[in-house]
Amino acid sequence: GARETFESYYRKQRRKQARLVLQPPSNMHETLDGYRKYFNQIVGFFVVEDHILHTTQGLVNRAYLDELWEMALSKTVAALRTHSSYCSDPSLVLDLKNLIVLFADTLQGYGFPVNQLFDMLLEIQDQYSETLLKKWSGVFRNILDSDNYSPIPVSNEELYKKIVGQFPFQDAELEKQPFPKKFPFSEFVPKVYNQIKEFIYACLKFSEDLHLSSTEVDDMIRKSTNLLLTRTLSNCLQNVIKRKNVGLTELVQIIINTTHLEKSCKFLEEFITNITNVLPETVHTTKLYGTTTFKDARHAAEEEIYTNLNQKIDQFLQLADYDWMALEPGSRASDYLVDLIGFLRSTFAVFTHLPGEVDVHSTMSGKVAQTACMSACKHLSTSLLQLLLEAEVRQLTLGALQQFNLDVEECEQFARSGPVPGFQGDTLQLAFIDLRQV
Repeated sequence: GARETFESYYRKQRRKQARLVLQPPSNMHETLDGYRKYFNQIVGFFVVEDHILHTTQGLVNRAYLDELWEMALSKTVAALRTHSSYCSDPSLVLDLKNLIVLFADTLQGYGFPVNQLFDMLLEIQDQYSETLLKKWSGVFRNILDSDNYSPIPVSNEELYKKIVGQFPFQDAELEKQPFPKKFPFSEFVPKVYNQIKEFIYACLKFSEDLHLSSTEVDDMIRKSTNLLLTRTLSNCLQNVIKRKNVGLTELVQIIINTTHLEKSCKFLEEFITNITNVLPETVHTTKLYGTTTFKDARHAAEEEIYTNLNQKIDQFLQLADYDWMALEPGSRASDYLVDLIGFLRSTFAVFTHLPGEVDVHSTMSGKVAQTACMSACKHLSTSLLQLLLEAEVRQLTLGALQQFNLDVEECEQFARSGPVPGFQGDTLQLAFIDLRQV
C-alpha cells in the first residue's frame, strides 16, 4: 500500500545504479574487452528499464527514462572522448568504432535518440585518420630506406606484367624492347603507389555503417588522402633528399620517380571514384593535391643536386695553390683543375646514360642536367675570379697569369666539348666570359 514511496525509492536507487554503471574502468582504452564490458552494462541497464516501462503501470515513465538516458548519453560520450584519445593503434580504433555503432543501433532500436553518438564517431574518425597517418609514415620511411634507387630490371614478360599490374605505366617504346630491359623508375614507385591505395581502403573501413551519404564518404577519403600526400609522404621524401650521404644518381632517380608518381595521381582519383561512386565533376568533390607534393620533392632534389655540385667544386678549389710570383708558367693546366674537370665530365655522363631515356625523361633529366651544368660552370667561373681578385694578392707576375690562363682555357675547352647535350650555340662558354675578360 506504499506505492508512491516505492516508486520514488525505486527511481532514486536506479539513478545511483546508473551512475555506477556509467563509471568507466580506468584502463578501458587498453583493450577492446574493456569497452565491450562498459557498453554491455549500459545496454543491460536500459533494456531492463525499457522492459519495466512496458510491463508495469507507472513505476517508471517516459519522461523519467528520457532524463536518465540524457544523463547517460552525456557521460558515455565524455568517457569515450577521453579514452579514445589515448589510443594509437588504428585497428583498435576501428574495432571501437564498430562497437559504438552496434551500441548506438541497439539503443536506437529501443527508441533512445543516439545522434550524439554518431556525431562523436565523426570526431573519432579524425583521430583514426591521425593514427593511420602515423602508421603510414613508418611504412613510407621503410620503403624509401630500403630502396636501391636504381631502375627496376625485368628479365621476362611475366615480371613485366607484374610491375605494370602494380603501377599504371604505359610506354610503347619500352614494350617493343627485347628482354632483359629496365623500367625507368625504381622499386619505391609501385610500392608507394600501392600503399596509398591501402591507406584509402583503411579510410573507407571507418566510414562503413556510419549512415553517411556517398559524397560525405568521398569527401572524407579525399581529405585524408590529401593529408597523406602533402604531409606524410612529402616529409618522408624531403628527409631522403636532405640526407647527408645521398648521391647524384639517387637524386636523379628521385626526380624520375616523382615524375611517374605525379602522373599516377589521376589514377588514384579514379580509384577513389570507383570506390565511392561519386563522380569527380560533382560540385563538392575535393581534388587530390598529390601533384604538388611530387613537384615540391622534385624541386628539392634538383636544388640538392646544384648545391651538391657546388660543394664538390669548392672542395677541389681548396686545393688550388697558385704561386703568384712564379717566373715561368707550368706546361699544362693545374692538377687540381684537371681533376675538377674530370669529375664534372664523369658526373654529367651519369645524366646522359640514364635508363630507357625515351619520352619524358630525355627532356626532364636533360633539363636538370643542363641547369646543373650551367650552374656548375657559373660557380666555377665566379670562384676562379675571386681567387684572382683576392685582396691578399698584392702583386703577380706574367708567369703566374699565364698559368692561370691555361686553367681558364681548360674550363673553356670543357664548356665547348658539350658535356651535356642540348645547349644552344656557345651558351655554356658564356659562363666564363667575365673571367676571360678580366
